[in-house]
Amino acid sequence: MALKEYQKKRKFNKTLEPKSEVKETGLSRFVVHKHQAKHLHFDFRLEIDGVLKSWAVPKGVPEERGAKRLAVQVEDHPIDYINFSGQIPEGQYGAGKVEIWDSGTFNLTKRDEKEIEIELVGEKLKGQYVLIRTKLGNDPKNWLIFKK
Repeated sequence: MALKEYQKKRKFNKTLEPKSEVKETGLSRFVVHKHQAKHLHFDFRLEIDGVLKSWAVPKGVPEERGAKRLAVQVEDHPIDYINFSGQIPEGQYGAGKVEIWDSGTFNLTKRDEKEIEIELVGEKLKGQYVLIRTKLGNDPKNWLIFKK
């Protein structure tokens, strides 16, 4: 079950986060959430395989070419999370303010276990981006994101 980890971390009677299932929409959308949790970070999410594939990007998705940023893969989120903004209550996983920083569509040009290439068409983020899995600390969740 693709959303098992997402659902396990949340108490839906205490948070307004969506508790939906995997669902194919046929769309290729992305969202970047600005998330003021314990530490401010940005969550980069791509609609793929009926879920939002998600990465926490501590310094934000780069807007300029050449800048490389750490992107830590986190649990898949439900598609309905693409429109989520609000306050996750204290004591809940990810407590803090979540707001949509950017959103739009993307064209997937390459995807394998080690690399994802996309072209983003958002309000702020536009152009070709690459996610590359790194061996940083031998953690398979660590990726780099950069603009080509």
